[in-house]
Amino acid sequence: MTPNEHAEPSGHAEHSEPGVPSERAVRDGHTGHTEPGEHAGHSDHAPTAGGDACAPAASARSVAEQLAHVLAQVSALPPVRLPLDEARGLVLAEDVFSATDTPPFDNSAMDGYAVRRADLLGASEATPITLPVIADLAAGTAENPYVGPGQVARIMTGAPLPDGADAIVPIEHTDQGRYSVVVTVPPEPAAHIRRAGDDAHAGDTVLRAGLRLWPTRIGAAASAGTSTVLVHPAPRVAVISTGSELVVPGEPTRRGQIPDSNSFLLSAAVAEAGGIALRIGAVPDDDDTLRELLASLAGTVDAIVLSGGVSVGAYDVVKAVLAPLGTVGFGPVKMQPGKPQGFGRWPATVGTPAEAGTPGTNGTPGMPAATGLPAQGAEAAGAAASVAGPLIFALPGNPVSAYVSFEVFVRPALRRMQGLATLQRPTVQAVVADGWSSPAGRAQYMPVVIEADGDRTLARRAARGGSGSHLVASLGQATAFAVVPEEVTRVVAGDTVTVLLTTLAD
Repeated sequence: MTPNEHAEPSGHAEHSEPGVPSERAVRDGHTGHTEPGEHAGHSDHAPTAGGDACAPAASARSVAEQLAHVLAQVSALPPVRLPLDEARGLVLAEDVFSATDTPPFDNSAMDGYAVRRADLLGASEATPITLPVIADLAAGTAENPYVGPGQVARIMTGAPLPDGADAIVPIEHTDQGRYSVVVTVPPEPAAHIRRAGDDAHAGDTVLRAGLRLWPTRIGAAASAGTSTVLVHPAPRVAVISTGSELVVPGEPTRRGQIPDSNSFLLSAAVAEAGGIALRIGAVPDDDDTLRELLASLAGTVDAIVLSGGVSVGAYDVVKAVLAPLGTVGFGPVKMQPGKPQGFGRWPATVGTPAEAGTPGTNGTPGMPAATGLPAQGAEAAGAAASVAGPLIFALPGNPVSAYVSFEVFVRPALRRMQGLATLQRPTVQAVVADGWSSPAGRAQYMPVVIEADGDRTLARRAARGGSGSHLVASLGQATAFAVVPEEVTRVVAGDTVTVLLTTLAD
């Protein structure tokens, strides 16, 4: 279900995030909201006996504490050796060394003629020199004719330099003759010769472990004579939305129903982070259905990302199913949006892959079908899952909350599983274009659009509603999150804020 994301553990399920309507208000079509930072006493917020319902709980973790808790349980997936053309985008688990000199022999950098430089020192337009052509050398040839004094060999780019020659005359400096050639410009010493080992020598380190194999690095490994590489497989991640109100986008909706956006949003985020997403889609608020689905997934994926059902409401199915296992913990984090979080592992002894198959990607709730996961890394993924069970990330159900939670906690974990050392998005400092309020005691992640303004970088709120956790349509305009520290309650135009860059401009 889409949870009341901001309810405190006191059981008041209708207390929502400042500036965000309660879950039931969203479901019933009542989406009025207050600006972030307006707390109890405004509209439908009422203080609890213990104080402000929107204040962080005393036992709440900071964002840094929650991230450290997550990463302490995450390690790189066991490496697998793959053919080079199957390793695109994966992360090296060992250094790559050059098997030979690169290039492996002296060769021509130009189409032209291999010559003895001493024969052509006096060549000019006024006094051209004509020499016989004794051979025609194409790239890939194994021929090695000896170029004696007063001789030349026609040569193509990449062809081995013949013995006796010590320079290349480009065809532009000749009459391009085939049997004899007229040269009008004398070559410089060793002109247009690529020496063996110019790029790398045999045994040189070409690529270091921990690098992602982008196209240029695939090319470097291939040029070094490497046919297979040891890499960490991409984490296989099942993505599930929970909520009986969710329907497949494009299908007609009745009163109380909304399209499932979270499974699409989070699957795309998994893929962008380097994982392999298995989008299950939406499952109803039914404990048995969810329990059976999770058990069927346990041996087939490295992680499961769920959204919704993590708070204290009557239909919070994720918490109802996972909390009794004792291996997944739930609790508040001092952030806005994204306060309720759950994290842990599916127990290795609970559930095995369904004999009928693994869930497919058609979004049919709880219906096993042919898997959409590629075979790459399957053995490593299965071994990892069978030892400790897949990681479980239980995120809030409101879309902005789910995406913020993914960026802050899930994405760094997926990058560590891939063997990457840098886990965080890049950040920049930006000047606030329009101010907003922020809840006391909670780090705020405000969706913003980054704009250039002369030599300044501006951060402008992506939506009039600010950080409202239900504003998924406006989230599509955001290119970053402005991160407001816990102790700051008001951001004004002209302030400088740290901005987490999430999207590159098209």
